[in-house]
Amino acid sequence: MRSTITFILDNRITTIDFSKPGSPSPTTTVLNYLRSLPNHKGVKEGCAEGDCGACTVVLADSGPDGHLRYRAVNSCLIFLPMIHGKQLITVENLKSDTGKLHPVQKALVEAHGTQCGFCTPGIVMSLFALYKNQPKADSGDILTALSGNLCRCTGYQPIIEAGKNMFLPKAEDQFDRGAETLKKMLNSIPGEEISIQTDQQKYFQPVNLQEAIKIRTKYPKAYLLSGATDIALHITKKFETLPEIIDLSAIPDLQGFSRDDGYLYLGALADLTTLQPVVQKYLPALADMFSVYGSLQIRNLATLGGNLGTASPIGDALPVLMAYQASILLEGANGSREIGFDKFFKGYRLTDMKPGEIITRIKIPISSNGAIVRSYKISKRKDLDISTVSSGFRLQLDEQGKTREVVLAFGGMADRVKRAGSAENYLRGKSWERKTIEEAMKIIDQDFTPISDVRGGAEFRRVAAKNLLLKFWNETRNGM
Repeated sequence: MRSTITFILDNRITTIDFSKPGSPSPTTTVLNYLRSLPNHKGVKEGCAEGDCGACTVVLADSGPDGHLRYRAVNSCLIFLPMIHGKQLITVENLKSDTGKLHPVQKALVEAHGTQCGFCTPGIVMSLFALYKNQPKADSGDILTALSGNLCRCTGYQPIIEAGKNMFLPKAEDQFDRGAETLKKMLNSIPGEEISIQTDQQKYFQPVNLQEAIKIRTKYPKAYLLSGATDIALHITKKFETLPEIIDLSAIPDLQGFSRDDGYLYLGALADLTTLQPVVQKYLPALADMFSVYGSLQIRNLATLGGNLGTASPIGDALPVLMAYQASILLEGANGSREIGFDKFFKGYRLTDMKPGEIITRIKIPISSNGAIVRSYKISKRKDLDISTVSSGFRLQLDEQGKTREVVLAFGGMADRVKRAGSAENYLRGKSWERKTIEEAMKIIDQDFTPISDVRGGAEFRRVAAKNLLLKFWNETRNGM
């Protein structure tokens, strides 16, 4: 065990010993750490909750294929121990060895893509990650890369033009030239368990599942952390001190995905960006929901395990997984078990997890047996917004066009993600026609008592849920 973390900043190995007097706390965000340094003031705090992108930095590490992977992330949502074993890249690191602007910076200047400049460093870093990960990019790629960056004075057209021009042509940069050296530096950083204990906090970062279960058993009330896109808000917005944290982000066994016996197993700690290609192939409705899940910076951190563990009633992925008939695999000191989505959520942010258990994987049948699955999300804006109402629907018709199987799962309509059981029961065995759907829409009110909040009123939610069912019927009435 060690109470230190090691990462690479400014092409140098940097170590922080949390046991020394005057050291930052383990829940100090990367944003606040960088702002405390004399030469890294480019990173900005706009919202401290991952909504504006002004704090965007890039993390580089070795991907599963051995190649360097560059990920744009919100530094306001990352605790310092989460960057152990990675390279931290800020806007100050982009100038070349001879002091010239990076091609991304040069393109932004020439396209007049900046005015006040507050948001510009974050925009540069988002475009830089795109530049490093792809040989070229179209407008869709650029818009996706910028979906987590707000700019209130320039307008996005010149920024988008800069995103196109930076590839004309794509040039080698200092990161390409130093790639092998960086890999050696990253490989020199030991990947052993981190245990940080201060007067106010205990922060653990195990490197395998067995260690994690052992710590979880000893500290059953500790916060389980994966991407921190939700937990970090306790620090940045509520100014709380979290006494015990178990950071699971360094456990490779809980990442990635696999196929076996007709099932797809998604690692609970695999970030959504990593999972995107596989769900696009096997679970297109989940891929559709991923595309409007936060922003790219959020998806580079967020995990399905975190989405499940927080048990938010507006968790975007949960209704869709329910429609796919997914189940949750857990492990603890007393062994492993599997539980269906319908039984996992018990109430507002309450789950059926036993003391000492950890979510390890999500198990999903690959074959839909001819069923149609769709996902929908209603929010105030397309990108980087929380759902007002979300849904995951599943439909299978028999040879006579009658409903053999139906799942109507909703988020934002109750204290937890929940199925419209009464409406489902009404629809089974009936013809899939508009008159039947209109009756089922009325019955949805029997299953939910939504509330009014800043995202939408209770009546709006009721109407929206009904209209989503009508939309689903309209898209599937010809057996699509």
